[in-house]
Order: sequence, then structure tokens, then C-alpha cells
Amino acid sequence: MLQGGVKVAGMYFSCDGKEVRETMKKVLIFGVGGFVGSYLSQEFLEHGYDVYGTDRIRGERLPSEVHFFVSDLMDSEGVENTINSIEPDIIVNLAAVSSVGMSWSIPQTTIQINVVGALNILEAARKSKKKPRIMLIGSSEEYIVSDFPMSEDRPLNAGNPYGISKVTQEQFAKMYREQHGLKIYCVRPFNHTGIGQKDTFVLPSFCKQVAEIERSGKPGVMKVGNLAVRRDFSHVRDIVRAYLMIAESDDCTIVYNVGSGKAYSLQEMLDYVVGQSSQKIELEVDPARFRPTDQPVICCDYSLIKSQLGWEPEYTVFDALKEMFEEYVKS
Repeated sequence: MLQGGVKVAGMYFSCDGKEVRETMKKVLIFGVGGFVGSYLSQEFLEHGYDVYGTDRIRGERLPSEVHFFVSDLMDSEGVENTINSIEPDIIVNLAAVSSVGMSWSIPQTTIQINVVGALNILEAARKSKKKPRIMLIGSSEEYIVSDFPMSEDRPLNAGNPYGISKVTQEQFAKMYREQHGLKIYCVRPFNHTGIGQKDTFVLPSFCKQVAEIERSGKPGVMKVGNLAVRRDFSHVRDIVRAYLMIAESDDCTIVYNVGSGKAYSLQEMLDYVVGQSSQKIELEVDPARFRPTDQPVICCDYSLIKSQLGWEPEYTVFDALKEMFEEYVKS
């Protein structure tokens, strides 16, 4: 906001009531109605951006200041019209099939949304008069299996439909960057969680089940999958802070990992959540919760983003677990 003025209906007015020129940068977030969308919107709002978001439905946790539009990423003409009408400085694409487990069930849809959807944005940006910066969200699932922290020079060799879609997305981003001069940023976040993530994901599922037993006031049983795997989980607030820093950085050719740098077993994280309850809880292994392939360890080496942009985690996964458990107990 301009110093000494106020914003009314998208325009700025100085203290004497005279209209002044719009100076806020605009960000357009596709898939803003999802889990990360509300956090990323808040991050951009706190840094002085005018935030626009599109999705099929408006998320319950989305800040009221966000200008929301209903849209379908698979509608290429609609995507183009949205970009041309808003003329954003930055576009972030959060719209995706974001579950590895789900991607095994719907591989065709995963490719359609994660790859063709991203292409619809790239094509619209290529044709637009104002060439916006674009951020595409990748994943640690792109990397070849490794038992040690993975840096950005780790070979890519995705072993599931979700990871394959993200590798393909990056290849198209490189092509559009080199052939059309677009400023496209790619980031590879590792697992992240927080309040608002669907309970189809493992950590919210833990928190919800334990909270339900806690609210019941009596012992209970909860279903679990493979607890031996070790995963690097970040708090979603750390992740969106990194996204903004990367989108504002100068060099769009650098692909950054974003993660906590610490991998805990699902058993350790579950034990922490169970420890928040006063009830006795028994565990029941559910074969349906096992994936076709589960990497034993996934851990992030975030030294590049730390050295280049100064980013470091401010929260731990246990902060997120405590927040989610308490939220489920209240609901």
C-alpha cells in the first residue's frame, strides 16, 4: 500500500482524496482453493501483493482479501482469458493431482492436470502482452531413490505417475524458457503439512484419528500403513515463504529444493501425535494404506537455497502436528 493512503475497490487514494496510480504487484495463483493456496495467498498479502486466485471452489481458509475467480485449468481458453484480464506480475500454479497414492489410481488424469494444465498456463503466458514470471511446483518424487539427503544435482528418475508428471512439467518449463524467453521458476518441495491438509494424507490422518479417540474419552484403535519409512516433512508456512523468495529471485534457471533437512520415521511422528492424547491407542495395520512402491528414505539437502537466498526452516514437523491435532480436537 502507498504510504499515507488507503485502498478502496482496488484503487489507491492519497490522504487528500485524490486517486493515485496503482503500484502493488499482482500475483495470480491457480489452484488457490487447495491446502497450500490459503497459506501462499497470506504470504503474498503480507508482502504487499494484490492477490488473485482461481479454482473450481473457493477454499474455506482463503483470506477474504483474495480476488477469487472460478476456473478450470483444463480450459485453455479460460486460462488465457484469466491471465490477459488480470495481467499478473507473477503466476504460481498450485493446481495438481498432489498425492502419490492417488496418482497410481488415476495416472491419465495425473498427466492431464499436472502436465497439460501447466502447458495451458505456459501457452497463455507466451501469448500475453505482459510476460509474467511463472512458478511451477515440482516434487522430491522426481529424484532417483536415495538413502541420504538429496541435493539438486541428484539424477531425476521418478518411479510413480506423480513424480513422472513433475519431471515432464520441468522439461516443458525448460523448453519455454529457452525457446520463448519466459521467466519460469521450478521448485522441488519435499513433503509439507499443516492445518487444512486433507486427511487422505498420512499426517493429517494420524492427527484426525488420534483426536477422534481423544474426544471419545475412551481407548481406541487406529489404522496405519507402513510406519518404517522415513520422510522429510516441513511446516507449510516454511514452504510458502520459500516460494515467494524464489519467485522474487533473479535467476529463473536455478531449481531449488525446499525441505527441513531432517527425515523422521512415520512411527516417530505417530508416537508424537499419540503422546498428545490421554487415551490408550492400539495400532492396526491396513494393507490398503501401503503404496505400490515406497522409498525407504526421502530427505532434503536445502543447502543451495540457504546459500543463495538465505532461506532456512523456522518451524518443525512437530509444530505442525501439534497444531493439526489441536485443531481436530476442537472440531
